Amino acid sequence: MRDRLIESRLTPNAISLTGFALCAVAAVLVWRDEYFLGGVAFIVGSVCDTLDGRYSRMSGKGTPFGAFLDSTLDRIEEGIVLTAVAFQFSDRGDNLAVCAVVVAVLASLMVSYTRARAEALGVECKVGIADRAVRVVILSAGLVFAKGAGLGDFELLEPAVYVLAGLSVITVWQRIWHVRGEMKRSADDAAL
Repeated sequence: MRDRLIESRLTPNAISLTGFALCAVAAVLVWRDEYFLGGVAFIVGSVCDTLDGRYSRMSGKGTPFGAFLDSTLDRIEEGIVLTAVAFQFSDRGDNLAVCAVVVAVLASLMVSYTRARAEALGVECKVGIADRAVRVVILSAGLVFAKGAGLGDFELLEPAVYVLAGLSVITVWQRIWHVRGEMKRSADDAAL
């Protein structure tokens, strides 16, 4: 099965674009108050994001552009789903939750940016408590257990957004301190 998949015409970019399409569907579903279905679409789309990199390495079909496309689409996917969540909070008049979504989006982008910038400086930077996988789990849980999602009479979306925002901000600071320490260590080693 694996060999047949590798020999197929399937490309990592096709998997990335499928994940993007599913996350766009998730955003539309959330915007339409279909939280559970939106959560499921977001989960499946995010699984595609996990598989595209693995498939790229396994099949040898990866390209530098494919890696760039994958990273770019990952940021857009998270952003469009959170934008739909912000719309819902705004529609309810919950300005504090809207602000938390804005912080979550900005911090999420900065988590990725700090890693990319550190790696451009030659520093590996995978530290922090809220990498993409953790953020996906938090947002997914919030969506599938949102009030009206059909899985109980409780609301986890708003708390999930606050947790997402807080952990993402902490992760940005963890990465900044990590890079600072690694660069200081490198400078000290060079001085010896």
